[in-house]
Amino acid sequence: MSTPEDRDLLGDRFVPKPHFSLVRHAIVDAPVEQTYAAARALDLTEIHSGLAAAAGWLRELPARWQTRRHGPPRRPTRLTVDDLAAGTEWTLLGEHPGSEFALGVAGKFWRPVIVWHRVEPAEFAEFSEPGWGKLVLTVGVRPYGAHRSLLTLDTRVLLTDPPSWLKFRRYWRVASPFALLVHGALLRTIAQDARQRALDAYRREDD
Repeated sequence: MSTPEDRDLLGDRFVPKPHFSLVRHAIVDAPVEQTYAAARALDLTEIHSGLAAAAGWLRELPARWQTRRHGPPRRPTRLTVDDLAAGTEWTLLGEHPGSEFALGVAGKFWRPVIVWHRVEPAEFAEFSEPGWGKLVLTVGVRPYGAHRSLLTLDTRVLLTDPPSWLKFRRYWRVASPFALLVHGALLRTIAQDARQRALDAYRREDD
C-alpha cells in the first residue's frame, strides 16, 4: 500500500526542473484531513490579507484600464480550485487525494496585461511552444506529528525559450516580493480554516 511519502511530487511530474521557483511551508495546528479539506475548498476571493489583495488589485490595473469603456470587469463571487479549473485557463493538473493537488497554466506573465493559455494535463509536461511560460502551483499536506500538519505551497515556472526567460527574469525581480505576500496569505487562510474545521470536528465528537 502506497503512502503520501511514496508518491511522486506533482511538481516534479509537470515541471521537474523549473527556471524559477518559490516554496513556502507552514505548520498547521490541525490534522491532515482537515488541513487538506481547507486547502481544497479555499476561496481565493476571501484571502485574509490586505497586502495580498492590494498586490492582486495592482496587478489587474492594466486589464481594468483596457476594459474601462465596457464598464467594470465582472468580479467572481467565489473562486475555488474547481471554479478555476472549470471557468478559466487554469487547469487541475493532478491530485493525490488527501495529500496534494496541482494547478497549472501557461502565460506571458511579463506583459502589462497577462496573456493566458490553457494547456490540458496530458499535454502540459511536453508543452514547449516558444514565447510562453508554464506555471505550476502545488499544494501539499503531510503529517507533522500526531495532531498537526505540514502545509507546503510550491510554485514553479519554466520558460519555453531564451527570450521568454529574459523577459520573465526582469518581471520576477519586481513580482517575487508580491508572490511571497500571496503565498503567506494563502498559508494563513488555509491554516485558519483548517483549525476551525478541526475544532468543529472535536466539538462534534464531544456531543
